[in-house]
Amino acid sequence: MSTEFNPEVVKQQIIDFMTGFTIETTPGSALKTPDYRVHLRPGTEIAVTFLPGSDFADTVSTSKRLKDEGFIPLPHFAARSIRSHNNFEEYLKTLQGEVGIEHAVALGGAVDKPLGEFESSMQLMETGLFDKYGIKSIGVAGHPEGSPDINEAGLREAIAWKNAFKEQTDAYMYIATQFCFEAEPIIAWDKKIQAEGNKLPIHLGVPGLATLKTLMNHAKACGIGSSMRVLTRQAKNIAKLMTVNAPDKLVMDLARYHAEDPNCGIKKVHMYPLGGMKKSAAWSYAVTDGDFTVDPKGKGFKVNRDIG
Repeated sequence: MSTEFNPEVVKQQIIDFMTGFTIETTPGSALKTPDYRVHLRPGTEIAVTFLPGSDFADTVSTSKRLKDEGFIPLPHFAARSIRSHNNFEEYLKTLQGEVGIEHAVALGGAVDKPLGEFESSMQLMETGLFDKYGIKSIGVAGHPEGSPDINEAGLREAIAWKNAFKEQTDAYMYIATQFCFEAEPIIAWDKKIQAEGNKLPIHLGVPGLATLKTLMNHAKACGIGSSMRVLTRQAKNIAKLMTVNAPDKLVMDLARYHAEDPNCGIKKVHMYPLGGMKKSAAWSYAVTDGDFTVDPKGKGFKVNRDIG
């Protein structure tokens, strides 16, 4: 990134980087959300997370509701929670029949022991069913800070496999990542996997507005690595644990990298509303609308509107 810091230039970089952000929800959150249109604008892409022990019928009903409210659902397919090839096909057939989807996210899933014949998202893709049922984009997992379940060699092999598979499908493929808290290790990871041959665009996870305590609990549960040091430094001040944190410094640093490095592989922001949809969505729209002020010393930015 360039050393010169121009707040107005950086502000536009941030707007460009956040525009078109995606966000996610769960069927459980959907039950507590009377109308997503209160928080999100029409046409927003919303991932529907599949949690261990969930019923896929809930994914279908949540996806249908999102579509009916004017959004684009991105249902998750968690390989280790799918019992068989026939079940997988039935899920896709039902989603197409009841909802009509074009997008999917294929993940291994946070289950220690597979419930059936699938152990990885790669096995789901090998069935050819995503193409058969007209899926036009597939998100696949990337792990900027490693994975507690897969070693470095395994992660490297998975990225290579997914790049090779891209040549066998008509779908747009991208890497969807877990959320992170600091730009530096993420930028290093992007450059590393590019050097190893990655050409898939990255949709990078960004944590939404939440208290420091909530962020730390989510980070520990998800195995977040070196970027968590930003939180642990703040947590030394106990009084800050219940302070709501915004990802402004992270977004600013990534936006500058996105704008200034022509080889940047990060193409989109995916918001994780860890502290609730209302605050994260309001903050994100304040940013895309340009309703924020950049710190002249480059320490981040503050939105100007009340986000509740």
